[in-house]
Formats: sequence, C-alpha cells, structure tokens
Amino acid sequence: MSRAEGPHVVLYPLVSKSLRNIAAGKDPLEGQRHCCSIAQLHDHCSLGYPDLDELQKNPQPLIFDIEVLKVEAPGSYQQDPWAMTDEEKLQAVPLIHKEGNELYRQGKVQEAAAKYYDAIACLKNLQMKEQPGSPDWIELDQKITPLLLNYCQCKLQCEEYYEVLDHCSSILNKYEDNVKAYFKRGKAHAAVWNVAEAQADFAKVLALDPSLRPVVSKELRSLEARLREKDAEDKVRFKGMFSQ
Repeated sequence: MSRAEGPHVVLYPLVSKSLRNIAAGKDPLEGQRHCCSIAQLHDHCSLGYPDLDELQKNPQPLIFDIEVLKVEAPGSYQQDPWAMTDEEKLQAVPLIHKEGNELYRQGKVQEAAAKYYDAIACLKNLQMKEQPGSPDWIELDQKITPLLLNYCQCKLQCEEYYEVLDHCSSILNKYEDNVKAYFKRGKAHAAVWNVAEAQADFAKVLALDPSLRPVVSKELRSLEARLREKDAEDKVRFKGMFSQ
C-alpha cells in the first residue's frame, strides 16, 4: 500500500473528472480553459461531481491498494520485446519460438500467433539496423521467414486469409522456391475463391516437391467439392429469383 500527498492530491479531482468524461464518451478537457492546473481548480466553482467537489475543498491523502496478481519464480520473468537490448532480443527469439510451437500443439492458436509475432518483431527491429541485402540483413531475414510461415499457419486456422496472402507473397517475392509459402498461399486463395490462383500455387508446390502430391491432391479435391456445392447453391438461388 502506498500513500500520495501534496500537489498530486490537489490535482486529483481534475484528473478524475477528465477520466470520467472519457468513460462517458465526452471531451476529457470539457469545461477547462488553457491555464495551469492549480489555477483551473480555483477558477471552477464545481467540477460537476459532488464527491470531487468535496475532495477539492478538503483534499485527502490518496491511498493506493496494490493487488498481487501473480508470483513468478526467480529468473522466469520475461521482458516485453520493446524493452530488450539487441542482444537480449536475439537470445529471446528461440525461446519465444519454442513457446509458440508448444501453444500451437496445445491448440491455443491465437496465443501461438502472438508469440510468433513477438519473435518476428524482435528480429525485424534488429533487421532495421542493417543495410538491406547485406549478409547480416539476409541472415536475420532467413530467421524471420519460418516464424512468419508459422504465423501464417495460425492465421489460416483463424480464417484471416488475406493476411496470409500478403505475408506469403512477401516471402515469395524474395524466396521463389519456398514450398511452404506456395502451399499456404494456395490454401488461402482457395478459401477466398481465387480458384485459378490456388491451382497455380498448388501446381508450383508439385513442381518444387513432387512428394507432396497426396497432400496437394487432397486440397484440390476439397476445392472442387466446394465449387460443386457453390454451383448447386447458386442454381437454387437463381432459380428462386427468376421464378418470382
């Protein structure tokens, strides 16, 4: 528990009024004019809230109750990526990647995607400090690519297909022989009814890795079945329109 006194307490009613305005969807500075905060307190007869008016007249010490939400074992605390040094980011990436994989195995797809995103952010931050195309830049990019593909797999399961299309296309612009990027982009194209594009991506998968024919054939059969269902639904819909 901590206690605050002095100028912070004097300003509290005005701050609290602004927060209440925000909660009500109002301008947080509503009714205030440009002058120092102390002058505003004396200038306003009422803040519009009886409890704040009383606190303004008779300031009281602010007491903060701090609730402990979780106790972590020594050494288990992880900094947010933005707070890490470059060396810490580089060391953290394999650990975050591993955590993402474990979450994915547990079926926690959204949480896994967040971990992959954090790992990518660490590497992207480091990559921005390198000359594009330099050996160090390329090395970092090659570490980003598998993480980005894992992220795309999560997004496929979350049915966020256009994000998958964007990321896989960005990978293929640099690495034209990435089979996984073609396969995931093909699945995303199929999901949003880009039939010709899906077929082209799946054909590229087979050209690069013929051993994947059973998997690609399954995807193509699924696409064809969905197309037949869609055609049947369209016929029923159009028949109803023209019969009216």
